[in-house]
Amino acid sequence: MTYKVYTGLPGSPPIAPMEKDRWLYKEFGDLDQALAWAEHAKLKGLVPLLIEGDDGTSLDKNGVATALAHRERESAR
Repeated sequence: MTYKVYTGLPGSPPIAPMEKDRWLYKEFGDLDQALAWAEHAKLKGLVPLLIEGDDGTSLDKNGVATALAHRERESAR
């Protein structure tokens, strides 16, 4: 599996499907690595805008935020 994490600056608009080739992304071999990178990017002041996997996974900005909040709650236990 391959997962792409697209990031942008705060205030960036959602990524339109036809514009994905214009955005920077980083690829990962599994979803956990992709979410870890999204968390790292967030701590550095970037905004994780989209995570897409070749398995059909698609998390928009809100979906990524929800997943990161869940990871944070789980790690606090």
